[in-house]
Amino acid sequence: MQGKRGRPRNMVTQNSILTASYDLLLESGFGAVTVEKIADLAKVSKATIYKWWPNKAAVVMDGFLSAAAARLPVPDTGSVYKDMLEHATNMARFMTSREGSIFLEIIGEGQVDSALADAFRTRYIQPRRLEVRGVLDKGLRRGELKKNLDIALCTDLIYGPIFYRLLVSGDPVDDNYVKQLVTHVFEGII
Repeated sequence: MQGKRGRPRNMVTQNSILTASYDLLLESGFGAVTVEKIADLAKVSKATIYKWWPNKAAVVMDGFLSAAAARLPVPDTGSVYKDMLEHATNMARFMTSREGSIFLEIIGEGQVDSALADAFRTRYIQPRRLEVRGVLDKGLRRGELKKNLDIALCTDLIYGPIFYRLLVSGDPVDDNYVKQLVTHVFEGII
């Protein structure tokens, strides 16, 4: 959330706007959300929203990111395998929930809205990849993983198949699948 110059944001108003945008997103989907509907639900003017966000996509993205961050904490069990299994399982559970379906809608909308796609990659995907990098770096420092591990490739090996099933094949993504996936990847990296 990058505000424009001027007075700092009122956090109560900001949270009201973010909550309203997220609630509308869950209720109606990305395409049906409008700045006017967000303003009405948040009980603010459209001008307030446009003062803080350049467009609907930006405010909806921030509402989504605010809610999603709380649902996907980074585990720290002391075991890189357990941490990755927990992180990937939580992410898969989130992605297959109603809230996660919003994530898939945003990806779909990003196919025709390059600004939304760029914002999503920059503000959601890249920070999640950094979280995974942190987990794998800890495993490297503790000697749990091969020293020459390509962390970016390892991240793709674990999360890529999950997204493939969600976005392409439609095959189930359940806890058992994620455990098999993480276990197979770890057979090659420990």
